Amino acid sequence: MSEQLKFIVEQLNREPFKKNLNLITFDSLEPMQLLQTLNDVLAEIDPKQALDIREEIPEQTAKRMFTLLGMLKYKPPGGISEVSSFRQGLVAGSKPVVHPILHWLLQRIPELKKRAYLARFLFKLEVPAEFLQDDIIAETYHQYEELVEGFKNIHKECEQLKSSGFSTADIRRDIVAMEEEKDQLIKRVERLRKRVEAVSNHKRMLELARQLRVEKEREESLAHQKQEQKNQLFQAEQRLQRSHIQLKDLQQAAADEKPESLMKRLEEDIKFNSYMVSEKLPRELENMRKVVQYLQKVASEPAMGQAELRELEDKIREINTEINHLIEKKMMRNDPMDDKLSLFRQQAAIIVHKKETKVEELQEAREELAAVERELNMKSSQARERGGAELIRGDEFKRYVAKMRGKSSTYKKKRLEIAELKAEYGVLQRTEEILRERHTAGQQQLQSLEAQRGISGYSDTQEELERVSAIKSELDEMKGRTLDDMSEMVKKLNSVIAQKKSALSPLIKDLRALRQEHAELAPDFEQKKGQYDTCAAGLESNRSKLEQEVRTLREETAQEESRYHHINCLREIIESQMQRAAEQSKINQSMDLQVRRTALREKYISNTAEQESLGKALRQQVKQVRENQEPNMRQMKMWKDLETLLECKKQCYLKAQSQAPIGHVIQDVGKDMLVL
Repeated sequence: MSEQLKFIVEQLNREPFKKNLNLITFDSLEPMQLLQTLNDVLAEIDPKQALDIREEIPEQTAKRMFTLLGMLKYKPPGGISEVSSFRQGLVAGSKPVVHPILHWLLQRIPELKKRAYLARFLFKLEVPAEFLQDDIIAETYHQYEELVEGFKNIHKECEQLKSSGFSTADIRRDIVAMEEEKDQLIKRVERLRKRVEAVSNHKRMLELARQLRVEKEREESLAHQKQEQKNQLFQAEQRLQRSHIQLKDLQQAAADEKPESLMKRLEEDIKFNSYMVSEKLPRELENMRKVVQYLQKVASEPAMGQAELRELEDKIREINTEINHLIEKKMMRNDPMDDKLSLFRQQAAIIVHKKETKVEELQEAREELAAVERELNMKSSQARERGGAELIRGDEFKRYVAKMRGKSSTYKKKRLEIAELKAEYGVLQRTEEILRERHTAGQQQLQSLEAQRGISGYSDTQEELERVSAIKSELDEMKGRTLDDMSEMVKKLNSVIAQKKSALSPLIKDLRALRQEHAELAPDFEQKKGQYDTCAAGLESNRSKLEQEVRTLREETAQEESRYHHINCLREIIESQMQRAAEQSKINQSMDLQVRRTALREKYISNTAEQESLGKALRQQVKQVRENQEPNMRQMKMWKDLETLLECKKQCYLKAQSQAPIGHVIQDVGKDMLVL
């Protein structure tokens, strides 16, 4: 957490924020100040967010920030389950919520700027489907989608150009270099032209040179065409050769086979194809149609919810249980005829299944055979194109096998000889080891004898002297050969130097002339370059001033155009209002009563009269209600008292009835009742 705070404070103290904070002051910020800091960072990413949050409702601030963070694809630390607490913490300016947001934003400001810029143009407006039924809205929405796609393509091109490495400075340098080369070429052409003009009959020579160049170009094009035609002829010959070979192979295959085998193979093909056409393919087609109908039915039905899916699962379970009960009942019934029929049915089903399996295997084998034949033809054609041998068939293959058997026997003999030689090599190696051991023992015995006689090291010294003398003789021979080689090399070098001098002498003369010419042209070049730089600087300053003026004039033009359109709209509104007023004036001045009744004035007068009469009736009703209020209130009070009195009598009657002894007769007005 401390590293996170350090990073946030460090970034906030840099451009463009310049908050001048430290860890203590940043940690002691109030929630409102912390939210304002977060809003400043968001405003750096999206300039539309630049505002004072004190002038905004907290819920609206949180909603705006939450929307922008969602657009920038910020994921809260707690995931989806903590969204409500995240929103509450953002509204309250809680540090555990705001600090991770600041850390995430400050790490990715350039990337998020680009994302916010693109979201302004790529965030699609969701238009309800019922609104898109209107042709105008649908066409406008289609244009909007086309503009979005166009913006995507233009933005990609712009990014590619930015990442391509080209810059205006490099292009300007290239232009300057090309202009310098152009000037040098123009000067060289002028010099050559002056030299040529000094030659007599130069026009005729130039014409002949031009004709020579044209003829050379024509010769090159003819040579290119000739080469292309040779290639085409070679390819045609290759194709013809392949066709001859295929024809020969087919003729040989037809000559080797008998009519009975051909008829048998054709009958098998006919049976297989008739089975495929009459049984397998129609059944597969019917199954595919059923699947398509089922999928269409599923696609045409409305989307199901969880409750409907649960109901369907329950129905499926019920149907499965019913099927199981029926199977159990059928097994319990155990009819012998049904058992025999079921056995026959099972056998028939097994046979049909085996037949289908074998047909599929046969079809796969045929496809594999066709693929192998295609690959074989391709490999054989490639081998023939590369000059390889033809494929071996029939008797040639038998002769090849016999030849390979002979080579195999020869190989086995040679392998036995190699084994014998390896065994002999092992014996010789062991003999060498024994001889070395004997030599070592003899050397030790010789050294002991030399030590006894007082001449130890004599044999080693003798061997060393012999070796040194051999090396000395070799060195003498090598020195003689080296001296001869050196003398021959010196001769060769002298001859090469002489040749190079003779070859370089005319070039050195030309170089001297060119150096003198360079010395003459260098001051002129420096002067012209200074003039060019001065002129270019002046033109650059004039261009910048003109660009500024053009930019200002364009802004003024845009403002004037918007003002013009606004005034035009106001003028059209006023003209329509004046036209409407003139029409109403004509209607009012008309002598025809039917026409005058359609005027707005008459309509408003009639509506006003109706409303006045309605208001008068309502005022009369209010007056009557006010006058009858007191008598109605008294009457209502009397009815309530009467209701209370009757309720009291009812209670007294019920009480007296409950207290009467059993078998006692209660006499009431006009009624006798016996209580049991």
